[in-house]
Amino acid sequence: MQVDSVTKIGDSHSMTGPGGAAPAQPLERTAGQPAAQPGGRRDEAAVSAPRSIADVTSVVGLDEADLSPAVRAALSVLMQEVDRLRRELDRSRKRIEHLERLADEDTLVPLANRRAFVRELSRMVSFAERYGLTGSVLYFDVNNLKRINDEHGHAAGDAALMRIAELLLANVRESDVVGRLGGDEFGVILAQADEATAREKAASLAALIAAAPLDWEGKSIPLSVAYGLQPLAGTADDALNAADRAMYRHKRGSGARGASAEPSGQDAAAGETPVRR
Repeated sequence: MQVDSVTKIGDSHSMTGPGGAAPAQPLERTAGQPAAQPGGRRDEAAVSAPRSIADVTSVVGLDEADLSPAVRAALSVLMQEVDRLRRELDRSRKRIEHLERLADEDTLVPLANRRAFVRELSRMVSFAERYGLTGSVLYFDVNNLKRINDEHGHAAGDAALMRIAELLLANVRESDVVGRLGGDEFGVILAQADEATAREKAASLAALIAAAPLDWEGKSIPLSVAYGLQPLAGTADDALNAADRAMYRHKRGSGARGASAEPSGQDAAAGETPVRR
């Protein structure tokens, strides 16, 4: 799910802790992708491969020839039960991991859902405050999605959301987090990105979306977004609400065309009452 044009914030903005040590990695941007498991196939083989009686007797310092037929039979039954329980535990563990991924993934697009996004935003805010690092959150709202649904059908609207999700996902760094916050709202957490860098990145992403209309049943459907941004400070809710308010000012000021004008950081953090869609 990649696009040809990829714009990334430079490596000079990679997030590191004091002394150059890299912090714990945030949630993967594609929440539905399973994380690599240590050991890979060898772990699965170790779980499923049954042990021989000789393996067990060698551990306890016995000679297999010293075991009576009854003991050998009982030990064989016990080993089979242990192997069954180990396979069942492995299946349960994989099922839990699968359910955890589902709990964090949006139901339509392969991004973090709002719950997972806010959780990661809280982590990033805490990390930035603890180590004196910078970071920003971007808030995107899709323009005219209702018109797309009304004129072309809800399948086209879903395809438009998928296209925008793909563009956002393909054009941020591995250390950044992309999520769907609501029906037509997306968020991006930019690790180690100050306000100027975040504003440039938001404008770049908006331009990429505007330059990639959706081809739907032989028709070209234009896409655009309004956006707001906020440096990471206070709480996750504070930062997200401030970015939401800044997005609304952008939406009103650009006539919902997705222009690149953006209020100053002071305006972005102003305590206005957000207008809900």
